[in-house]
Amino acid sequence: MATAFILLNTEIEAENHVLKTLLDMDGVEEAHGLWGVYDLIVNIQAHDMEELKEITKRIGDIYRINSKLTMIVSEHSPLSFMKEKPSEPILKLSRDPMPILV
Repeated sequence: MATAFILLNTEIEAENHVLKTLLDMDGVEEAHGLWGVYDLIVNIQAHDMEELKEITKRIGDIYRINSKLTMIVSEHSPLSFMKEKPSEPILKLSRDPMPILV
């Protein structure tokens, strides 16, 4: 099994479009909106590196993505763990402003 995380920069206000497209893609396990330099982080899984490469290419071809940074997880790293996944996909497409604490 091959796993990667992809950081995405999208056009302004394109995050919901990209998230909806990712939801229907095989190999995409989860995606989350971010605050900061990148707009989204995507977790992908594939049977092998060739399939991982194909999924990454399809993600890069999504309309309104400006750039991506792919980080492939090392299968041999002793510094990994994974908790149980939720049984139902969670999709929240609103971007409420983050509260500012004073």
